[in-house]
Amino acid sequence: MLCQRVCQFGQKLVRRRPLETRGGSESHLARCLSTMDLVALGVGSTLGAGVYILAGAVAKDKAGPAIVICFLVAALTSVLSGLCYAEFGARVPCSGSSYLYSYVTVGQLCAFITGWTLILSYVIGSASVARAWSSAIDSMTGNHISRVLQGLLVLGASESALVTKIFTGMNLLVLSFIFLSGFIKGDVHHWKLTQQDYELAKSGSNDTYSLGPLGSGGFVPFGFDGVLRGAATCFYAFVGFDCIATAGEEARNPQRSIPLGIVISLFICFLAYFGVSAALTLMVPYYQIHSDSPLPQAFLYVGWAPARYVVAAGTLCALSSSLLGAMFPMPRVIYAMAEDGLLFRCLARVHVRTRTPIIATVVSGTLAAFMALLFELSDLVDLMSIGTLLAYSLVAFSVLVLRYQPDQDLRKNEKTEVEITEVKPEPEASSLASVPEAGNSKTLKSLCNPINTIPTRKSGQTVYGCALLLALLLTILCLILAQWPSNLFSGDPLCTTSAGLLLLLIFGITFIIWRQPQNPTPLNFKVPALPVLPLMSIFVNIYLMMQMTPRTWAQFGIWMLIGFAIYFGYGIWHSMEKTNDEQPRASSSQTADKSVPSAEFPHRK
Repeated sequence: MLCQRVCQFGQKLVRRRPLETRGGSESHLARCLSTMDLVALGVGSTLGAGVYILAGAVAKDKAGPAIVICFLVAALTSVLSGLCYAEFGARVPCSGSSYLYSYVTVGQLCAFITGWTLILSYVIGSASVARAWSSAIDSMTGNHISRVLQGLLVLGASESALVTKIFTGMNLLVLSFIFLSGFIKGDVHHWKLTQQDYELAKSGSNDTYSLGPLGSGGFVPFGFDGVLRGAATCFYAFVGFDCIATAGEEARNPQRSIPLGIVISLFICFLAYFGVSAALTLMVPYYQIHSDSPLPQAFLYVGWAPARYVVAAGTLCALSSSLLGAMFPMPRVIYAMAEDGLLFRCLARVHVRTRTPIIATVVSGTLAAFMALLFELSDLVDLMSIGTLLAYSLVAFSVLVLRYQPDQDLRKNEKTEVEITEVKPEPEASSLASVPEAGNSKTLKSLCNPINTIPTRKSGQTVYGCALLLALLLTILCLILAQWPSNLFSGDPLCTTSAGLLLLLIFGITFIIWRQPQNPTPLNFKVPALPVLPLMSIFVNIYLMMQMTPRTWAQFGIWMLIGFAIYFGYGIWHSMEKTNDEQPRASSSQTADKSVPSAEFPHRK
């Protein structure tokens, strides 16, 4: 009896939501966003005030002129996650972003963890930008700017998208001015500085700023390690494009608009970061860059002092678009979770006229304003990164698993497949009983060379199990690389052997997944080079998460404890999947109770 209850409770934790919209009903939200709106939302959210500050800090202390390479590496890394989001946006055009993606593929508990960490990321992002915004124009608005923009979000998605496009357009104009100014007033000699140049700068420096380190000079003054450290920092400059995926129920043509919006916004952001960092390091020697206000001081250095006001205007536009970009997806994730019953149902209420999640918008905006008013957020910035990286990893995992699952819409094929699996056991059992060794070799051969050309339930379960094992192995490998890198690269026998065995297992399991048949369902966009690209994305994201401090992980644990209290106290008992499961069980035979959770997932209405 106890074992049966434990199994039933475990099945509740891995309940999955079907891909199709429940009951075939249309979205309650207004479909009013075009591809251009989504691009503006993604660029505005990603290309925030960091472009005006981050480039200077990284160039001065970590990478020098090679910061352009740092942004290139960070952009390529972000593209791995962006491609996974693009495929899921084409496959699942609903609100919820990575929360919904993990609900469809991994299960309810993982989906709640993803959604809860996303809420944390968006709240911290909104609150931190609101503090920067309000400090910039404190005399006008005090510390309540997030409340002002919260009211704008309540008016409707199209209205907030229009304002986002205006702010983003002005921001891009300012960045274009900076880019052109850098190439007009810049000096290529600043990319090949020497010790002599450093000594001259030191002798003529004043007290307005302190000189940074020279390193070895040249284009890569801090070596390959500096480029990697700079790329890890620059990676967080591209966080924010995932807000596009939360607008799936408000896009006019989500299967086309979401993939295009994600790819175009990442490309625009890369060009902006690349251009600004190149212009900055051409105008000013990297060791003379002012960390707090790099661009205004750079224009002062080249004799264009009035251009500082243009930069100030661009900073305010970037802060505004970034705040709107952070606050826009937050109520959509809360709405999606509340509609599924995992959060309180009142949060899923939609305004009749504006067709926006009004209660979720007000609650999320109030929470962000409360945190901006009362808390110092410098210690919580890494928390935002943990939530985002975890979401990126789960989306990559979901793409990897779902591509190899059988088509959920083909009910007839599914029934015939069940009949085949019910007929096959007898001859298979007799053959295995007579020749067990041949059966084992046959099983291994079927894994590496499957007979079917389309996915089956068995091949889908094989990929799911292999993907889980790969996630565990990649986590262990990242832990070794993050905690004992010196031992590994110095040739320590234990670390080297462990890493070698892990790599061997990872390559072997990846080969098994690669050999399984993929779902042939046509999509507007599919991630290329499966399963390599999603696995690379998971590896990079987990490695970056391993760089977080123990204090950050402790804070993340406290936030998750609050979330688990809500989930186990309310969500698991009020889930829509719970009510959907009870109806089929009441009318079905006892064989339905014996089915595994993964088999239930495609058939739930």
